Amino acid sequence: MAERSTAAVDVADNSGDEPLTAKAGQSTADGVAQNPERDTDSDEAQGSGTAADPGKKASPPELHSGHKLARRYRLEECVTRLDGFSSWRAVDEKLRRAVGVHILPSDHARTRAVLAAARSAALLGDPRFVQVLDAVEEDDLVYVVHEWLPDATELTALLAAGPLEPHDAYQMVSQIASAMAAAHREGLAHLRLNPNAVLRTSTGQWRIRGLAVNAALRGISSDTPQRTDTEAIGALLYAALTQRWPYESDAYGLAGLPKDVGLIAPDQVRAGVHRGLSELAMRALVNDGATASRHESACTTPEELVKAIGAMPRIRPPEPAFTAPPEYQRTTYQQGTYGRPTPPGVTQPIQAPPPPLQSRTGKALKWAVSALLIAALGLGSWQLADALMDQSDKSGDSNNTQTTDDGDKGSPSPTPAAAIKIQNAQEYTAEGEAQHPNDVGKTYDGSTSTYWRTNTFLSGPKLAPYKPGVGIVYDLGSAKELATGTISLRYSGDHTTVALYAADSLSPGPTSSLTEIGSVTTTGNTATVKVTKKVKSQYVLVWMTAVPKSGADPAAYAEAGFKQAITEVKFTG
Repeated sequence: MAERSTAAVDVADNSGDEPLTAKAGQSTADGVAQNPERDTDSDEAQGSGTAADPGKKASPPELHSGHKLARRYRLEECVTRLDGFSSWRAVDEKLRRAVGVHILPSDHARTRAVLAAARSAALLGDPRFVQVLDAVEEDDLVYVVHEWLPDATELTALLAAGPLEPHDAYQMVSQIASAMAAAHREGLAHLRLNPNAVLRTSTGQWRIRGLAVNAALRGISSDTPQRTDTEAIGALLYAALTQRWPYESDAYGLAGLPKDVGLIAPDQVRAGVHRGLSELAMRALVNDGATASRHESACTTPEELVKAIGAMPRIRPPEPAFTAPPEYQRTTYQQGTYGRPTPPGVTQPIQAPPPPLQSRTGKALKWAVSALLIAALGLGSWQLADALMDQSDKSGDSNNTQTTDDGDKGSPSPTPAAAIKIQNAQEYTAEGEAQHPNDVGKTYDGSTSTYWRTNTFLSGPKLAPYKPGVGIVYDLGSAKELATGTISLRYSGDHTTVALYAADSLSPGPTSSLTEIGSVTTTGNTATVKVTKKVKSQYVLVWMTAVPKSGADPAAYAEAGFKQAITEVKFTG
């Protein structure tokens, strides 16, 4: 890595600066790739910062899933495509881990700034930030490789379920402010700190991605970077407390504030908001901390915000819910009076007489009746078996005679279904980009631990209208008549829809020109398609038009969302 460059993001002293007046409408909106796969770096509205004129426009390089950079980073899914650059989820095949990659042409107007920002961020080495792993200029491309955290959840997704608890919001603002204060001490600013850039890991730690790099990719700069980042932290805290965006425009799936009302304190937007956190959010939002009871000075730098948080009483986590133990049940022995005298004044309850046949005589009578019944059943069974043996011997003789005379004219036994061996396969792409064409062979290799999978989609279960479907064409070697197709799946849930089509080649035309021979919808891990239209065909298309929603799958480098994977396909005829 080169020596740290502070030219990537210029950090200046903010004393005497006027408060920011940026609104959500002044932001730059990210473009999203044509497929609805997760956009992990979109910015619907930004409270501060301005985008510089990109100047020279560069066309984005022609890249696709499966493309490799430096013979190491295999591109998987495009998550952002905007203004000449693209961002991807990829796999580092050398270290076998998921990574993120930003790619732009080497002649792009912002190439130098992106490289300088990436190298500066990489030198910081603070674990509270998503780490930059590599920054390379190779041939006609420049790419920045960073960590990918499959177990982390964006603040955007957390707020979709509701506002954070006071302790969670306190932890978030404390960790984010401390991290940004450390970054500014090293001359680095973020300038695009929004709910998409803040992640919470499975261990409860908060991390920031895109330090300096995200702003450099979009040409965003600020004359007051410390105040810009501090106001952004205030907006994050405001959103965490109220589930509202503190500007008039809606953003990040959050409703904005009412028109012409201005910025009001969080505890006036939603009942039950922690008073200290509400005042802290207002101070960070550069509103002079104006509330009904206190008038604290504004926090214009992350360092001042850290001091303000430190002066607050510590917010403790909520007490775990206490579940009362079940009521103590007295045993039968304890309910009796053996060994314990009856207290004076307490009437001993009268024992009810035992039910019929519960006395000694009744029990003996039951055993006697049971023995007689068993003996009678044994005798009857023996006589019945003897009669059947005699009849079987007679019928066996007659059957032998009939077999000798008539040969095999008896009723034939049903023929078991024969397995059909798959000779070859190829991914079928009706529209848009391919999924994982290099993995189709794993669907008929005899192992359920290997698989071909789809990309992760934001909406579902139906893939339309973004994609008509995804699937694989199988070559059976010669024309055969199918009876069933059994497709083993990696993910269960509501729901997977699979159809079989008779095709004319490994690269058939649209499904409208093919013959559908069966379909099924399942919520489990197996889809068994019974053929309802008997036709002979050498090629069969397995076509999925709906996939279930499932959680993150780190082993498959797959995020949470709508997706499916085929582990094994078997045909019988």
